[in-house]
Amino acid sequence: MKAIWIGIISALFFAVTFVLNRSMELSGGSWLWSASLRYFFMVPFLFAIVAYRKGLRETGKVMGATRIPFFIWSVVAFVFFYAPLTFSAGYSPGWLLAGTWQLTIVAGVLLAPLFVIVVKTKDGEKRIRQRIPLISLAITLIIFAGVVIIQIPNANSVDTQTLLLGILPIIIAAFAYPLGNRKMMDLLQGRLDTFQRVLAMTLMTIPVWIGFAIYALVTVGPPSMAQVGQSLIVAISSGVIATTLFFMATDLVQNDQGKLAAVEATQSTELLFAMIGEMLILHIALPGTLSLIGVVVIIIGMGLHSYQTSIEKKELTYSGRTR
Repeated sequence: MKAIWIGIISALFFAVTFVLNRSMELSGGSWLWSASLRYFFMVPFLFAIVAYRKGLRETGKVMGATRIPFFIWSVVAFVFFYAPLTFSAGYSPGWLLAGTWQLTIVAGVLLAPLFVIVVKTKDGEKRIRQRIPLISLAITLIIFAGVVIIQIPNANSVDTQTLLLGILPIIIAAFAYPLGNRKMMDLLQGRLDTFQRVLAMTLMTIPVWIGFAIYALVTVGPPSMAQVGQSLIVAISSGVIATTLFFMATDLVQNDQGKLAAVEATQSTELLFAMIGEMLILHIALPGTLSLIGVVVIIIGMGLHSYQTSIEKKELTYSGRTR
């Protein structure tokens, strides 16, 4: 349950992203600046943390030894995750994006067959391809149903183009984030701690964000001071605190696809946090009855994931005692 609670706390800080990205869009800020500034601001904070923990040399060593795959999966986990997320903020309220983002839980379960684990046997090491955990998949589909329900009122009130621009990028991000995160864990095999990994992945993607910033400067001009300030808050809250906590939680259960899916399911609480945040900060109205039903369905699914994880832990403990 420790990993579950860490995941929930990370979701609270992640929710800041949805609220402030929407705020920046409503005030005329470009999504290109919202995306790139977050990662620019993350670097000094992460650099200071890793330096204090005396981990810079090892971080650089591992980055250099696996440069190409490190870059590829860092781009998948960060660029293909956050760029679509900020782009969609111009087409949907933050709570709705946070709800659609819960598709990442479905993605996390479906990605299991892309990974293998090494098991030691009497004949040596054996590589076993992971299977989709069926119980986790069934629970995850409940969450998916909740996502569909909250989208129904939105689908009836906006045109198809706006709906697609607000949803399709989120679907891309929902698959990219767990894929990049899991591939990085598979690549590193514990050689870097959570802070080192987030710093290294951020540094690897900085050239891409510089490209975003240059394009933004040429097309829309420099960001406003308000956008810079809000991006700084997002960088600290979501980029440093939330990302570190979430990676810490997934690291704890990385070899168990069922528990990993449960940790990823904790991100469904972002929906609640984002909804409350937008009501308090942006003064949006309470969503309609159908959307609230969808929210309840998502929460039920997340609760079932947590319950399943606790049951598995008890069974594992019991079997260990009997042996």
